[in-house]
Formats: sequence, C-alpha cells, structure tokens
Amino acid sequence: MTASPRVVIADDQLLVRTGFRMILAADGIDVVGEATTGAEAVDVVHRTRPDVVLMDIRMPELDGLAATRHILAGTEDAPRVVILTTFDLDHYVYSALSAGASGFLLKDVTPEHLVAAVRTVRAGDALLAPAITRRLVERFTAPAAVAVPRDLSALTPRELEVLRLLARGLSNAELAGFLHLSEATVKTHVARILAKLGLRDRVQAVIAAYETGLVSRGDQHTTGQPPSPGHRAG
Repeated sequence: MTASPRVVIADDQLLVRTGFRMILAADGIDVVGEATTGAEAVDVVHRTRPDVVLMDIRMPELDGLAATRHILAGTEDAPRVVILTTFDLDHYVYSALSAGASGFLLKDVTPEHLVAAVRTVRAGDALLAPAITRRLVERFTAPAAVAVPRDLSALTPRELEVLRLLARGLSNAELAGFLHLSEATVKTHVARILAKLGLRDRVQAVIAAYETGLVSRGDQHTTGQPPSPGHRAG
C-alpha cells in the first residue's frame, strides 16, 4: 500500500494554513510542517523532507518563487512544489513553473481539488493541463530566435513531434489518437523526453518547447490540425 503523502504548507495566513491542514488531515494526508515565511519554508522542508510543498507565492523575508528555487536547486529527491495564489495566470506563477514547480492552485480551491492536487503531484504528474500551461507560456515568454536549437538534439524526430504536440495542449489520449499510437507508447515517449531534457514533468516540457523555439505563439494546437506537413504515424 502506498504511504500517505507528507506535506508542508507555507503561507503567512494562519487561516489558510489551518484550513488546508484540516482538509488534508481529513483525507489521511499528513501535514509534517508549516511555515510563515519563505526562509522558514526552506528550513522546514530541509528538516522534514516532505513529498509535496504548498507554497504561497507572496510571503515576507523570502517570496515563494525564491523559496521554490532554493528547495528545488540541485536536489534529485526534492519535493514537488505547488504554488498557492489568489490570481489566475499571475506572472509569478509562470516564473515559479519555470523554476520547477509542478503546478498552481488558487487559494479558494475546493477541498476535493486540494486533496486531488496533492495526490496528483506526489504521484509525479504535473498539476496543470498542458493547454493551461501553454496559455501561461504564450503570455509571458519572449519569442525565441531559433527554430530547433541544439538543446533538443538528443530527441529523436518522433520525440520532437510528441513534444511539439504536447506543448500545444494535447493530452496523452489526444496524442495517441493523432499519432495513431497507444497511450502506453505515448507515455513512454513523454517519459523519454523528460529524461533526456532533465525535466521534472509535462509543465516544464511545455515551457521548454516554447523557450527553445520548438513551438511559437500562434501555432496550431488542436487535434484537427497537424503541426506541420509531412508527418506520418509510426
């Protein structure tokens, strides 16, 4: 049986921390620490080694973005970080995703969604749907100067195609249907892309596709329109 997720809640509002702790505890999720500042969050995470950190983006001393970078820097077994914010599509959220956070939640999240989010990121999945991530990326990234940089040279043509489609918002099921592959094969391609590029999850893959120039703002991203002519299933 899989052990219950261990969570740290970092937020300077007592009511937020108390409410989240009660919701998680009611579902059997262990809150192993709390923090009221970014600096305290870094210390608590290092001491308790949680699976998931719920991180407020705006805190005293050290903000949530800087704290996220400290927590995730140079550590293979770092916890998953979920950003808490009161603003949808806040530019801080994009910066946090770029720093390695696995998604974000609005503070008025429902109890069911909060619990599901913690369990989702603990399992290694990104919390944001690719389409939501794409909207964030298109809003805040600068257009890249090159089409396919050397950074992506480790990927096979098929992996580049999968990354291109993933970045345009297609789910695994949609990728499988578009490429005439099984979902299991698509998952294998995605896993290899993440491993080769040293990425934590699909959120970072979408960001990488835009920031390296593989995908540009305004490109087609629906299942009914191929990414470019000449692609075949295989």
